Amino acid sequence: MKVERIHQIHELLRERKRISLDELCEIFSVSKNTIRRDVIELEGAGIIKKVYGGIVLKEANITSLEPFSAREFRNIDDKKKIAAAAAALVNDGEVIYIDSGTTTMHLLPNFSENQFLTVVTASIYVLDLATGHNNLNVIATGGSLLAPVKAFVGTGVLDCIRNYNFSKIFLASTGISIEHGATNASPLECEVKRELMKKSCPKFLLVDHSKFGAASLMTYSDLKSIDCVITDAQPEKKYLDYFKENNVKLIVADD
Repeated sequence: MKVERIHQIHELLRERKRISLDELCEIFSVSKNTIRRDVIELEGAGIIKKVYGGIVLKEANITSLEPFSAREFRNIDDKKKIAAAAAALVNDGEVIYIDSGTTTMHLLPNFSENQFLTVVTASIYVLDLATGHNNLNVIATGGSLLAPVKAFVGTGVLDCIRNYNFSKIFLASTGISIEHGATNASPLECEVKRELMKKSCPKFLLVDHSKFGAASLMTYSDLKSIDCVITDAQPEKKYLDYFKENNVKLIVADD
């Protein structure tokens, strides 16, 4: 699968720093044209740069996949404020999708006990929290467990997303920028997020201040396709201008 191969190429480069196109063709048993297409995608994401006969790693401002446990408590108070502001936008009776992430996972405790909602998610953490909420109709996507991010991925998740109509989608990202858009360090998670972006409902991106100006392995959406960005601090002027020009609503949780 293409997304898995791109992830593996990135991991190889993190170990070896440089690798030839011929080696990549041999390792993955694919044609040079296929590898060249992968290289174009990695180069476009700012992960690598091409050199004679191969590629080298270019890690400036690029974040790699960290285990969920390493990210869970980082800026946790800010993440809780963001999630509270996002939860206030949810109305009784809605069908919402909660993306896997260390900010989106804090949505659930903010729902009133009298608020009846249907929650669809691939997040193990959200599913665990949902066991304490009798007012929620919770639908697990199924799929294959990706342990480092505590979430399901794969065709089971994609099929589930295609089958349901959502009122709102709450997305996470490991880094956002005007140049690279909303990004994620896991190609398999990125595949899920790209499918979510196809749904015809409002999409809310929950990111704390540290995510601005950062990029990860793959882009799943440009920022202008997001309906609303919810964060904890006023971003730089260039983001304010971009959001205004592209009709993206900004909510700062401290406001």
